[in-house]
Amino acid sequence: MSKVFQFGERLPEYAVPVLNEREARAGAGILFFMATIAFMNAWLTGDFFPIKIVVIGFFIDFFIRVLVNPKFAPSLVLGRIAVRNQKPEYVGAPQKRFAWAIGLVLATAMLYLVVFQDVRGPVNLLVCSVCLLLLFFETAFGICIGCAIYNLFNRERAQLCPGEVCEVHAVQEIQRVGLAQVVVVLGFLGAMTAAANVVGGKSDLTQRQDVQRQDVMTAATGLSVGSEEAERCKVPAFAIAIGHVEKWKLHNNCR
Repeated sequence: MSKVFQFGERLPEYAVPVLNEREARAGAGILFFMATIAFMNAWLTGDFFPIKIVVIGFFIDFFIRVLVNPKFAPSLVLGRIAVRNQKPEYVGAPQKRFAWAIGLVLATAMLYLVVFQDVRGPVNLLVCSVCLLLLFFETAFGICIGCAIYNLFNRERAQLCPGEVCEVHAVQEIQRVGLAQVVVVLGFLGAMTAAANVVGGKSDLTQRQDVQRQDVMTAATGLSVGSEEAERCKVPAFAIAIGHVEKWKLHNNCR
């Protein structure tokens, strides 16, 4: 029974229970991918069904992580399979449990609001954004924000942190950011801004508004839409074949 209900693995060379950080990051990436798709689907289409399913999955996953055993959590099992050929990076389990407990609280809140109460508003947006932010930082940068918060509430500081951030160490030369690198990044941002102004022209939203205004004028004056515009908005055969007519019109700023 103790092998089922436990948190982390006990290894003789470490003073605290440990987890495999590579597996944890992979699991975070899987959850981040699923959550992003569901969130954007709800944001762009207003369909909240996928996000409700993802919220239920989140709750189950974090419930197993925190209250049963991380090695049985579905996302971590998939993460373990994905990184099975990589050398494990052992990190302390106590701070991970604290961080994942935060995830369980957020998942529980979303379960109540989105699934049981069907609430749609700024509270959902805020909680979802926090979840995505925590998952993104862990999977992209290996930064466990919850683990950092752990040190604020515990007298004994976290041990075996990812990237050895718990240990005091000097910044090495390869980690330093110089003025030239900063200039390159700023130049890149400036170039992207300039490219947006040159390439973008009118935004898709502005173009759709122009089309709507044209439709209103056409209805008011009784004039027909020009043949050139009608030809541009002729739906191609491939879009018809895959049932993509309305999306094609939306993406091409057509009625």
